Amino acid sequence: MICRFLLPLVALLLCGSEIALSGNILVFPGEFSHWLNMRSIVDELVARNHSVTVLTHSASASVKLSPEDSFKSIVFKVDMERQDVQAFWHDLFNTWMNEGFTGIRMMILFWNVWTDMQRYAEAVCDGVHNKELLDLLRKSNFDAVLYDPISHCSDILAETLGVPHVVSVRLSFAYNMERLCGQLPAPPSYVPAGGAQGHLTDQMSFMERVENMLLYVSLTAVFKPSMMLTFDKYYTKIAGKPTTLCDTLGKADIWLIRTYWDFEYPRPLLPNFKFVGGLHCKPAKPLPKEMEEFVQSSGDDGIVVFSLGSMVKNLTKDRANTIASALGQIPQKVLWRYSGDKPDTLSPNTKLYDWIPQNDLLGHPKTRAFITHGGTNGLYEAIYHGVPMVGIPLFADQPDNLLHMKTKGAAVTVDFNKMKTEDLKEALTEVINNPSYKESMMRLSRIHHDQPMKPLDQAVYWIEFVMRNKGAKHLRVEAHNLTWYQYHCLDVIAFLLSIVALVIFIFVKTCKWLFRKCCRRSSAKSKKE
Repeated sequence: MICRFLLPLVALLLCGSEIALSGNILVFPGEFSHWLNMRSIVDELVARNHSVTVLTHSASASVKLSPEDSFKSIVFKVDMERQDVQAFWHDLFNTWMNEGFTGIRMMILFWNVWTDMQRYAEAVCDGVHNKELLDLLRKSNFDAVLYDPISHCSDILAETLGVPHVVSVRLSFAYNMERLCGQLPAPPSYVPAGGAQGHLTDQMSFMERVENMLLYVSLTAVFKPSMMLTFDKYYTKIAGKPTTLCDTLGKADIWLIRTYWDFEYPRPLLPNFKFVGGLHCKPAKPLPKEMEEFVQSSGDDGIVVFSLGSMVKNLTKDRANTIASALGQIPQKVLWRYSGDKPDTLSPNTKLYDWIPQNDLLGHPKTRAFITHGGTNGLYEAIYHGVPMVGIPLFADQPDNLLHMKTKGAAVTVDFNKMKTEDLKEALTEVINNPSYKESMMRLSRIHHDQPMKPLDQAVYWIEFVMRNKGAKHLRVEAHNLTWYQYHCLDVIAFLLSIVALVIFIFVKTCKWLFRKCCRRSSAKSKKE
């Protein structure tokens, strides 16, 4: 009888506690794979009874919203068309892949991209700091803002709203944002700078350490002035006082880093930096019937999954034929995500798809290898399911990503622009037939799964932590309040050197004085004699 009354009461209390813990969260995502990654967090927050509003702009190249979405959405108007933004990204990636950055072409392309990027950034920043939009967001009384810093002015929007904010980011290209804005320590003696053409690891020779130091200095020298000429001017205008991008980004309560120690080299971290790599990964689901039949037709040889990411939909005819020819020379069946013209050298063992369920294919027991461009999302799906890789890095952090996997013995890489049919075939044969690659990847997979809390649970936990505690300033290091010379103790070193110099000066003067006095006495004594 007592149980009959207690059970409904317990259920009511549990429901009440869940409602009490629910929050109101604004999400400002990045584009392409950044959005796909953050979408996993959004869905999980909604599943845990939080109210989530996704903020995006009218020219977004990849954030597609639907009335069936479980979250609310706000789309603000910007002074650009979606086609212009898509053309900007595609022109950049296609030029990088097919022609490379060389000589005058590099300078012209860099200038054009920089100009387009400035125009795009200003359009987004003007749109997001529209008075009507800000009033609407303030009235919504958000408890926290989750944003990707690749979304322009997302950090200063969070600061303007005056609510705790959480950053979702992959340790950035050259670590500039985390190192210079988040104050993340990066000793150049064993933390390789990103952008080092994918060849520096945490074990460096003397000359590599020299190169790494120079790379850090040059990257800092480029980052600081470029921010001053673009975002810092704009941020100062919005804030009404001298403000920089690093000032606002550095005020983030928690940094959710989309990697983990299965991928990263050991390095120092700060209390408000939390690893959540692979939060989008899930157990494999059954494949569509037609695709499953093709996979099963591979027999004992198995399959190879091939994707160069969501941005690469087409290749030059020569590149496509080179790749197709190599794929046709292996015994495995190949599922290639590719929507360009059918290559002339395509073999019966290779099937083209506009889209593939990549996670489900990588989790299939017949999968032997994964050909990838080295994007973080695909890389983590491969780690999650223990599939060795052949890497074809294309741009940005991808050479560095694949170097990590190569160093850990789980991947072979080939140069996209110099790759021949034999190179790709040999790389695939090596990865598939040499068991060491599979063993290394399985070791990384075990490390990934051997965590006290799943990455997605951890990401949601820290967002809820920030809401419960109205921020996490107690985890933010005092380095944010120090000048650059105070951070590196240059003032202390100068003071101590001054003391040492003063002591040496006094010592030398004293010695001279004693020497002269002794000489006078000796001279006087000799005269008396």
